[in-house]
Amino acid sequence: MSETLTQAGMNFELSEEQIAVRDAARDFAQNVLKPGVIDRDREQRFPKDEIKQLGELGFLGMMVNPKYGGGGMDAMSYVLAMEEISKVDASCSVVMSVNNSLVCWGLEEFANEEQKMKYLVPLAKGEMIGAFCLSEPEAGSDATSQRTTAIDMGDHYLLNGTKNWITNGNSASTYLVMAQTDDSKKHKGINCLIVEKGMPGFVVGAKEDKLGIRGSDTHTLMFTDVKVPKENRIGEDGFGFTFAMRTLSGGRIGIAAQALGIASGAYELALAYSKERKAFGKAISEHQAIAFKLADMATEIEAARLLCLKAAWLKDQHLNYDQASAMAKVFSSEVAMRTTVEAVQVHGGYGYVKEYHVERLMRDAKITQIYEGTSEVQRIVISRGVLKD
Repeated sequence: MSETLTQAGMNFELSEEQIAVRDAARDFAQNVLKPGVIDRDREQRFPKDEIKQLGELGFLGMMVNPKYGGGGMDAMSYVLAMEEISKVDASCSVVMSVNNSLVCWGLEEFANEEQKMKYLVPLAKGEMIGAFCLSEPEAGSDATSQRTTAIDMGDHYLLNGTKNWITNGNSASTYLVMAQTDDSKKHKGINCLIVEKGMPGFVVGAKEDKLGIRGSDTHTLMFTDVKVPKENRIGEDGFGFTFAMRTLSGGRIGIAAQALGIASGAYELALAYSKERKAFGKAISEHQAIAFKLADMATEIEAARLLCLKAAWLKDQHLNYDQASAMAKVFSSEVAMRTTVEAVQVHGGYGYVKEYHVERLMRDAKITQIYEGTSEVQRIVISRGVLKD
């Protein structure tokens, strides 16, 4: 990747700090994450020690103001770091994405000072991990159909319901839970509550046995008469849906960067293998059938990278990035699928075994088309922006 990237009149020139962040993330991924990534995937083992080290390096609260324990970095640095981590271990990068994009950002942007000091500081320092709890059995892409309820009991809410597909479901200590307080107000009756692990009535269900990102702990969460103090509500009464939508828009940048990383990781493996593997007396990279595959991969990855950086740049400039983040997410996730499938093909039979990494990247790629809003949902966001112009 060149140090200067230009698209649509915008000049993305990486600063020395951004390059240092990228290189530090690359070093961590290659030297710390890669040696055990195949075993963690096979055993569905959460990368506990690796996440702890990631936090110590400042990668779990990258964009948080230093006064709250964060790194004070920009969104472009976050994209660069996410790409490098995701090249090697998407199970690790999804933890990083949720903690940065959804939990820390949401708290810093919308929580009050007391909530920030109590929850944001340890989350940004990597001392705790957070979870974002929106999806339900009947409320995935349709976030307005919340069945989890938070009944106002005066000084506290009584929380009841179930949340599905929650990343960091068991490893988190702090959970941002969307729940319906007044059904008659529909989405304007939803609140976001900060729930702590260990609150009576809060039960973490069994870990999901997933196709990809198998090291990530995805769980169902169950709430039965959980008493959540009123001071744990984020924002005014009924702010929960707006909180979720605003937060998810930034979350798309993280998932787009994850998809980009999975794609570029698969491409780099395929490129290296194509130069080593020989057929008919020469490296397979010298055969046009393989060379054209590599050309298409490189072109699409560069386009995805520019979309991710554009969305991050708009966020850093405090401009509207809703449409840009949706474009980055839908395109990057589809590039991840196409690239990983082709990377397996370039490897031939070797691509089908775990030792060569690309089959895992192919399995990991699929989820990027599904979570943080499916590709179909992203197209709704994009089309609304297009039709508004």
